[in-house]
Amino acid sequence: MQTREPGKLFYLLVGFGLGTIGGLMSALLAQKETRDTLRDRSKKSLDYFNQQAAKLRETADEFAKKGKEFIASHRDSIKSDTEAEKQAYQEEKRDILGG
Repeated sequence: MQTREPGKLFYLLVGFGLGTIGGLMSALLAQKETRDTLRDRSKKSLDYFNQQAAKLRETADEFAKKGKEFIASHRDSIKSDTEAEKQAYQEEKRDILGG
């Protein structure tokens, strides 16, 4: 006498099937959450890099301004030194020539 009761193998296969369907469904939902999380993080990172770039630009502008001021002040001192040397040379030349 054989009875046609479902065996353990049948329940195992049904369990695998349900588990597979559940896993696929959770993976699809997790992909959306993962994409949203990555999108949010990338936006935050981009904002951070933009802020750092702005700070770097400000610092570079300050250095450029200070450099220009430094060069301008030295240029003025070089001009005044050159004029003083010319004047001293002319006075020395006059003294030597008796002028």
